[in-house]
Amino acid sequence: MNKAIMAMTVASMAVVAGAATAADFRQGGPAPYYAAPAQGGLYNWAGPYAGINLGYNWGDVSNSGSKPSGIGGGLQGGYNWQRGALVFGGEADLNLSSAESTFAPYQFSNPWFGSLRGRIGYAMNNVLFYGTGGLAFGNVTGTIAGLSETKTQAGWTLGLGMEVGFTPNWSAKVEYLYMDLGSRNYIATGQNNGFDSNILRLGLNYHF
Repeated sequence: MNKAIMAMTVASMAVVAGAATAADFRQGGPAPYYAAPAQGGLYNWAGPYAGINLGYNWGDVSNSGSKPSGIGGGLQGGYNWQRGALVFGGEADLNLSSAESTFAPYQFSNPWFGSLRGRIGYAMNNVLFYGTGGLAFGNVTGTIAGLSETKTQAGWTLGLGMEVGFTPNWSAKVEYLYMDLGSRNYIATGQNNGFDSNILRLGLNYHF
């Protein structure tokens, strides 16, 4: 699993870095918070956007030995405001996940998760470095001896990312999130089980 995570990290950085290298263009239309310089235009991050993401999740369920992992992906959307190089706003996402693990006698899975987060970052023209954090939520299913129990849990998430605009309307990102969905009491296991997860993903956004 560590090799898969490392490979995905390298691939993610290569894709976004490649997009940054290829992103040599003039921004069309007016930039609302700054004047375009004489040589070239500045990328406009302001406004609404929506997109898709795909990545890998690996986590841990406390008091069980179970470490659910798998591919996850879904949709995201948000809105940015911009003041010079400062970009800030909010984003929501909803994702399906194949993350699951069996550690006898327990089996746990995280079939879906989502978040409502704030974002704040620094833009170097069409390259945006940002931090993000907020509310996280999702389902956690625990199974033992054929008895299955699903809980909807809520907690928090924090992360970092880099987004590159490669046309005036399209951007690609690589993002890492740490998600903690807190703990709940499971009748199936007879104890409190908490769930936390690491999420590394690539995303593609369309800016309206």
